[in-house]
Parts: sequence; C-alpha cells; structure tokens
Amino acid sequence: MKTRLIPLLTITILFGANASAKVTSLQQNITDVMKMSHRTDADKLRDNNRSPVQALSFFGFKQNMKVIEFAPGNGWYTKILAPLLAEKGELHLAYNAQWLSDLDPILSQKGFESTIKLPIELSWNNQEFRYDLGKLSFGMNDADMILNIREYHNFNLADKTKLNNEAFNVLKPGGLYVIVDHTRRHMAVETRELARREDPVKVILEVQSAGFILEKSSDMFYRPDDELRYEVGRKTVTGNTDRFTLVFRKPVAK
Repeated sequence: MKTRLIPLLTITILFGANASAKVTSLQQNITDVMKMSHRTDADKLRDNNRSPVQALSFFGFKQNMKVIEFAPGNGWYTKILAPLLAEKGELHLAYNAQWLSDLDPILSQKGFESTIKLPIELSWNNQEFRYDLGKLSFGMNDADMILNIREYHNFNLADKTKLNNEAFNVLKPGGLYVIVDHTRRHMAVETRELARREDPVKVILEVQSAGFILEKSSDMFYRPDDELRYEVGRKTVTGNTDRFTLVFRKPVAK
C-alpha cells in the first residue's frame, strides 16, 4: 500500500467542492501573472501540474514578504514570484553565481525590479549526482519565507543540515520554511532509482532538529498512479510525480 503522510500531520484542503468559493485578491493576482507575456508556452504547460494558485495560497505567501527562493533552476517559480513581490516585497534568488547569470534575460524585464541575486557556494557533483554546498550564508536575519521546491533531495545529510540551520538563522521569528519534493516510501532502502525522492517523515525530523515547528502539510500533489519506486525522470511518472508539501515555522520567542 502506498504510504501517505503520517496521520498526525494536519492535511489542509484549500479548494473544496464549492466551486463558487470566493477568489482572494492574491489568487487573482497569481492568475493574472500566469498570463503575462514573459512566461513561455513551456512554462504554461506545467501550470496544471504545479498548481501555483493553490500552492502559494497554502504556503502562506503574501505579496509584502521578503522571500528567498533557493535554487530557482530555470526560473519557473521566479517568473511568478517576482511580479507578485515587485511593489511591496523582495525576492532573493539563492544560487550559484554563474547559474544566476543565466537568468539575466528574465530579470531584466519589467516586474523584476525587486528581485535580487543572492550568490552562494553551490556546485554540482557529477560523481554523486547531487549538489555540494560550500560555506553558506544568506546574509540576512529578517526573511519572511524560504522556498525549497523540489531541491531538498539534491543534498547529502550534512548539506541538508547546513541548509536547514541557515534557513532557521535567516528567517525572522514566525517566518516560514516551505519544502516541496518528490515522495519516497517511508523507510525505503537507498538506491540510485530513488535518489531524487525523499521520505517526508525523515524530512520532518531533519528540519525539526534545526529548531523548526511543522505548521502544516498538504496532499495537494498526491498522485495515486505514482508507485513511489521509479526515478522521477522515467516517462511513466515524469511530470506527474507524487510530491509532499511541508510548511515549517520558526518559533516566536515567549
């Protein structure tokens, strides 16, 4: 039987059967950004699977936040986040300096004025098929949210610990740390086939050990036809993997 998130987690369902539910201003703004011309057809093809309206609403995202997007890749989320944060917030892109330069054509466009490059020591390990983190510092202590979307699996335990500790340090009290990643069956034996999947129970324990509190989780990306045993790039599951969504909060001192 396929393992879902442990029962003690709070599962939040955002979009119920009531189709007439009022659309919030944030949801409308996200929808408007998704229609903007800087997003390519390839970007839009991923919209249904990634559900940014539902996801960002669940994360607790607000348009006046100071947000760190960790390892933004080709900028799929950046293209949505940046215009949303342009007027009242900030978007910081934490990535290898050279890879950040590849995003320059996007960042030079209108609506990206509040997007800031945040170079970090990050390299790709071809032998182990994962990232290596060097000295890590985001250079702030007042971030409202950190987004780690489908990247947590790319690190060994030592670097995950380093990343989680720095996330705790840079967030303000009450700040949110969001992790979305491909699901691995609980306690599954480590194999190359499962290298890009994560056991959500282990992730929860690892992040909690850095001082975070698990605030909520969601099964919005539950996919019943993903058997949790294939490499996420295989044609049978690619673009349709089961993913867990976890939102952690940095405690507020009493």
